[in-house]
Amino acid sequence: MRIALIVIIAAGIIAVALVAMFASTLPTKDYDLSVDALKDEQSLFTNARVVVKNTGRLPLTNILVDYGSNREPTIDILQPGDMLNLSPPEGVQLDHVRVTAEPSIEIVQSYRTPWKLPGMIGS
Repeated sequence: MRIALIVIIAAGIIAVALVAMFASTLPTKDYDLSVDALKDEQSLFTNARVVVKNTGRLPLTNILVDYGSNREPTIDILQPGDMLNLSPPEGVQLDHVRVTAEPSIEIVQSYRTPWKLPGMIGS
């Protein structure tokens, strides 16, 4: 009897934890955009990328990625959950990137740099 009660309580706790984890990954806004700008400076060159992801529940339109002195062609539509992995063109300043989308989204994101660990390639 006690073992059955303990098993039921443990199963309930696990179920609540799983529901909470799943619910935290669901979009909470109709229109939302995530921008991750990364620059990794090596000794001979710099790797850079910009990841744009629709984290909302509805499609975004007219997405424009502006690097300052250069910009990507306008992306007509980005469906919920879809992601774009872009490479900034040669010669642009890698300070920040500006991403706009309809309806009324504007994000200015500074480039981040990954940590360098001793012994790793590029450190």
